[in-house]
Amino acid sequence: MSADLPLLSLVIWAPIIGGVLVLLASKPEQAQLAKMIALTASVITFLLTIPLYTGFDLSTYQMQFVENSTWIPTFNINYHLGVDGISMPLILLTAFTTVLVVIAGWEVIKYKMAQYMAAFLIMDGLMIGVFAALDSVLFYVFWEAMLIPMFLIIGIWGGERRVYATIKFFLYTFLGSVFMLVALIYMYSQSGSFGILDMQAMKLDMSEQTLIFLAFLIAFAVKVPMWPVHTWLPDAHVEAPTGGSVILAAIMLKMGTYGFVRFSMPIAPDASQSLDWLMITLSLIAVVYIAFVALVQKDMKKLIAYSSISHMGFVTLGFFVVYTIIENTGSVQGAAMGIEGALVQMISHGFISGAMFLCIGVMYDRMHSRLIADYGGVVNTMPIFGAFLVFFAMANAGLPGTSGFVGEFLVILSSFKANFWIAFLAATTLIFGAAYTLWMVKRVVFGDVANEKVARLKDLNNREFFILGTLGVAVLLLGLWPAPLLDVMHATVNHLVEQITQSKL
Repeated sequence: MSADLPLLSLVIWAPIIGGVLVLLASKPEQAQLAKMIALTASVITFLLTIPLYTGFDLSTYQMQFVENSTWIPTFNINYHLGVDGISMPLILLTAFTTVLVVIAGWEVIKYKMAQYMAAFLIMDGLMIGVFAALDSVLFYVFWEAMLIPMFLIIGIWGGERRVYATIKFFLYTFLGSVFMLVALIYMYSQSGSFGILDMQAMKLDMSEQTLIFLAFLIAFAVKVPMWPVHTWLPDAHVEAPTGGSVILAAIMLKMGTYGFVRFSMPIAPDASQSLDWLMITLSLIAVVYIAFVALVQKDMKKLIAYSSISHMGFVTLGFFVVYTIIENTGSVQGAAMGIEGALVQMISHGFISGAMFLCIGVMYDRMHSRLIADYGGVVNTMPIFGAFLVFFAMANAGLPGTSGFVGEFLVILSSFKANFWIAFLAATTLIFGAAYTLWMVKRVVFGDVANEKVARLKDLNNREFFILGTLGVAVLLLGLWPAPLLDVMHATVNHLVEQITQSKL
């Protein structure tokens, strides 16, 4: 399907152009103008993504809204864009989250406000480019370029140890990407094409597949992040401003898991099947071990950061348990359920983790502390905020009726078709997730007012209520009615299962 308008190009470049316009209004006296341009650009970008959903053909797995122009003809590199049932929801999530981040920074950011807004807008376009790219060089350019605005966001507007956090974040993610670049160049040398779909159709022997899979694993595992290359994330979250933490958790972590389904599994299906035990093991370590790490955190941001790592372990588990399901039962439907559950978890986690970090940001703006010990009895002075925080905490723990339950339930259900013990270990997240989330909520929200600072807290203003209310509706809607999202995925996921079950050897 090809769009009459270059819709994907508009969605990618509208926020980037908006970011440049914001930079032109960077004088202190132009702060209000810069904010209005940023909000307008982010809203327009989100509105442009809506036709991607309303005009999406549910009956086909083929790429839709395709754009293809020659970029660097010498190396057969093209400006090739398109979306399917996996990438399109992630583009909507990215544009939606950016609007909320712009609104969240409206009154909070005082220092270099225009540059702050511009960084998020430019990063919005670059992240959408990652999900829309169908040429691997274009993908790589967007993948690397988005590190720059996030590096600046943490490094300029971050906490006391922001320089350490930014350098660690940049080095981990950049060095991991080098392995991906080597794999892409090797495949180009064999096929003469940098097209992602052409790479998926390549015939590769087992040794080639294994090396390519491991190269992609290093790149994508760092971004997810998977254990044991996860240590950059808590530092980045703690030092990042609230908006940076929201984008990190809601969008950037999803790029690693997106890479697995766009590159690793269809390009190297035999290696993926051969090494599925490794991926399942690493995923379960993330689900179980990292949940225990979250239990002992004293900093709310660090707790939610470790919670994100644990929840993303569910996503990789849902992807790679499919091979065991097919081997044990031959159930293609069960395999598709695992992948769909993982994809729903990606979208759900975007809503819930973003909401949790925004809640912590609301408290930090008033108290300038993220330590659990500095709070207590917040519900007495901020009852509306307390209700929102408890709701999002319940969703984070996988409460039925919220989006947090849907993805986890589908992954656990599909895991039972693979192996009882895999499903059992995965299901422990429902206990551990409730444990560390309720531990935090009990000490922060409930009880008597802990100190004078808590006693002076004021409840949500209209701006904060709008942001948290919007996310609350999204969490409830996806939890009670996941069909609109699942329907979009069916054709693409079924085709992916066919791809990964057809041996290239």
